[in-house]
Amino acid sequence: MATSQFSLSPMILVALALIVFFITPTCSTSRGALNHQTVQNGFRVTLNHVDSGRNLTKFERLQRAMKRGRYRLQRLSAMALAATDSEVKSPVHAGNGEFLMQLSIGTPPESYSAIMDTGSDLIWTQCKPCTQCFDQPTPVFDPKKSSSFSSLSCSSELCAALPVSTCNNGCEYLYMYGDYSSTQGLLATETFTFGKVSIPKVGFGCGKDNEGSGFTQGAGLVGLGRGPLSLVSQLEEPKFSYCLTSIDDTKTSTLLMGSLASVSSTGNSIKTTTLIKNPSQPSFYYLPLEGITVGDTILPIKKSTFALNEDGSGGMIIDSGTTITYLEESAFNLVKKEFTSQINLPVDNSGSTGLDLCFTLPSDASNIEVPKLVFQFDGADLVLPGENYMIADSSLGVLCLAMGSSSGMSVFGNVQQQNILVLHDLEKETISFIPTQCSQL
Repeated sequence: MATSQFSLSPMILVALALIVFFITPTCSTSRGALNHQTVQNGFRVTLNHVDSGRNLTKFERLQRAMKRGRYRLQRLSAMALAATDSEVKSPVHAGNGEFLMQLSIGTPPESYSAIMDTGSDLIWTQCKPCTQCFDQPTPVFDPKKSSSFSSLSCSSELCAALPVSTCNNGCEYLYMYGDYSSTQGLLATETFTFGKVSIPKVGFGCGKDNEGSGFTQGAGLVGLGRGPLSLVSQLEEPKFSYCLTSIDDTKTSTLLMGSLASVSSTGNSIKTTTLIKNPSQPSFYYLPLEGITVGDTILPIKKSTFALNEDGSGGMIIDSGTTITYLEESAFNLVKKEFTSQINLPVDNSGSTGLDLCFTLPSDASNIEVPKLVFQFDGADLVLPGENYMIADSSLGVLCLAMGSSSGMSVFGNVQQQNILVLHDLEKETISFIPTQCSQL
């Protein structure tokens, strides 16, 4: 059986007593064209986990992230239902996320943080005067104090790209999220600054009425989806990548745009597969998952399980804002059954972790063998590091699989993407995975 050594050395045991996310390496064999300048040299953006700086144990951080991830999965499911329901009039979007981008807006620039979201398109921030605004960690943006602010007309391309808009004093938008959170306000352009790079005339929502939960970690949201309103599409940058540090790492993660997103690595370390488009959900990045291997066992998953259906349902998306991977229920049950069969430990049924499958750790354990896990995408077998799918908690005495089940759509979450440079090439319509120590990028 192909396995990974799950080392429990004395030094690691001391750390485990503090409750950790356990880390061990494996051993294994049409976007719309819009009138914006292309950023020739690209830029880098620092990403902070939304719980960064909080006085939380590492396992508490994971549990909080999983709770948000379940809410997000509900939003994604609501989107899938809305796409196939002719009675739904207002499109809903994913919203929320796990990582905050650091950026500035206006002239002179005002710094703030916004949620990075690969599952939606609109860029927006709260604006004065507010009809209803949530508390945010930085001052609310006042467009009257910026010399580069300009409202967009109803005849503009970006206004036409909105799913819902009205025309009163300019182009007014309404953007709804799957849990009935929403942002409403004026569509405008402004100068955005990312690091040392300033980009004029970026279309964004100046939100005057912002309701619902989940946005308070930042001052808005930056959509990185495939639709015309997203930052990626507006900059006409065919490439972007992100590299996420481990959930228990205090160091920042990174987003790279344009030329900086390119990689020079060659050989077997890069795994590249195609991106699939879903006309019903054009913002999402769908992956062609064909199978899953646990240890040396190729699971008997039906070929149709992860297929994108004609009505837009099903399929698998890659998402930076969902914490653990969720697999269609029948596939997850096969994964769960195989891990149970191959890991020589008793199953823990206490339900104390919130995860579907946990094992009881022996108190004197020094090394635990766990089967390797391979996601078989079209043309790319992605072998995950052990830390990207197994979690140990010595205070609870458990070892858990960091995955769950869903009905319909599957989601490849950010825990499975840890310490992997994820490169989106929208010109070639491909996505690549490159093992990377993200804290050193």
